Amino acid sequence: MKWYCSPSARDWTSPFTPGNAHAFHRSLPGFAPTPLVSVPEIAAELGVGRVLVKDESWRLGLPAFKVLGASWACHQVLARQPGVALVTATDGNHGRAVARMAAHFGVEAIVFVPEVTLPQTAARIAEEGAQVERVGGDYDAAVRRAAEFAAGQPGRALVQDTGWDGYAQVPAWIVEGYQTLLEEIDADLGAPPDLLVVPVGVGSLAEAVVRHHRRPGAAHPGVLAVEPDTAACLLASLSAGRPVRVPTAATVMAGLNCPTVSSSAWPVLRAGCDAAVAVSDAEALRAADDLDRLGVSSGPSGAATLAGVRAALADPQRRAALALGDDAVVVLLNTEGRTR
Repeated sequence: MKWYCSPSARDWTSPFTPGNAHAFHRSLPGFAPTPLVSVPEIAAELGVGRVLVKDESWRLGLPAFKVLGASWACHQVLARQPGVALVTATDGNHGRAVARMAAHFGVEAIVFVPEVTLPQTAARIAEEGAQVERVGGDYDAAVRRAAEFAAGQPGRALVQDTGWDGYAQVPAWIVEGYQTLLEEIDADLGAPPDLLVVPVGVGSLAEAVVRHHRRPGAAHPGVLAVEPDTAACLLASLSAGRPVRVPTAATVMAGLNCPTVSSSAWPVLRAGCDAAVAVSDAEALRAADDLDRLGVSSGPSGAATLAGVRAALADPQRRAALALGDDAVVVLLNTEGRTR
């Protein structure tokens, strides 16, 4: 399947507790809100009123949004365990963000990467001062190895952006960190959009989006999740009604190449995510090129949102399921800058 829709998702209300992540982020050197860029050419193509791109191509000195969650989680971990080495697994941007924050806080970082990780991606993590360890297998294998290593002796702490049974607090802090970009969108728009489109790897950012837009007393806009067609674990899970592990293959959307939905994200996404769609590498690359021509730097994982909304709105039945009028406001989350 390449499409899923839940008519009841907007009726769900999520428990929501405001945190202090945004205030913490404002205290970091070089912090500035990222822009919300209008792309009228895309709005005309899609037949909606406005399309805006939340451009996370440069956030706190790094080319991706991940540092928002990683910084808040590292801060929380080190407040409770001063001086520990920070351990994580990554397919790229999360590991680099943890490495950057370890350097900021003056502690060691050890980052495990799956065997499919590009050499230049691993090199960028190492340039942040981290020790990089390559693991045979996929992203899940790297996560398991990182967890084993962190538990192997005192003085190490796992900072992972996916949850499982018995490991939920750190992923929850990471989700809290992502609220900053959603609060910035609220401030720029002054009203909720009609549809927010989010790329999905393990689902932590999508969890943040759904929690934010299903909070009590707030308007409940649509949420569309987008994944690679070679790693559509959320789509498969929503379709099955239970978490499903999917086989993965190489994809240009490296940041989304995850076989399993985070256990902490799953209940939220099952209840509150309106729709999910899978896109091909070719569709993501085309979207990245189109955004680049419009002045928005985007890698394939970030541009997947444009590919996904195209795949959704080009189909009359899918469009009807999302209930978007010709005056609708659509926000795309561009989660990474273009890598060359």
